[in-house]
Amino acid sequence: MATRRNPPAAAWKPGQSGNPKGRPAGTGEVAKLRAAIADRVPELLAAMMARALDGDVGAARLLLERAIAPLKAAEQSQALSLPDGTLTQQGRAVLASVAAGELAPGQGAALLGAIGTLARVAEIDELARRIEVLEEKNAKP
Repeated sequence: MATRRNPPAAAWKPGQSGNPKGRPAGTGEVAKLRAAIADRVPELLAAMMARALDGDVGAARLLLERAIAPLKAAEQSQALSLPDGTLTQQGRAVLASVAAGELAPGQGAALLGAIGTLARVAEIDELARRIEVLEEKNAKP
């Protein structure tokens, strides 16, 4: 049967680098290339704009896609009064508002998701209340 040897005192420990004085980050070829490009970005953008203005569709598309952030759709907030009834009644009110065009479909979906989350929270509260009642009932004196 083989016996285990203890590792030498200089062995690597978990989370410790085997070469702590190794090559510093950012000194490789890719870092040098990025630095060289970064120095000439204004010239590159000017050249791309000139090509785009001369009719180069690819250059125009590249500028529009990469240099300018795309606009994100934004919905106006809508005031909506929900009934004081059950969560089911509130969900039906949201669906009716979407069907009537009073509420955007995306907003309706977000509201229904919030109502669903609220239903799960209410369910957890109800279960916790029931457990407390059972524990009080079955508590040993």
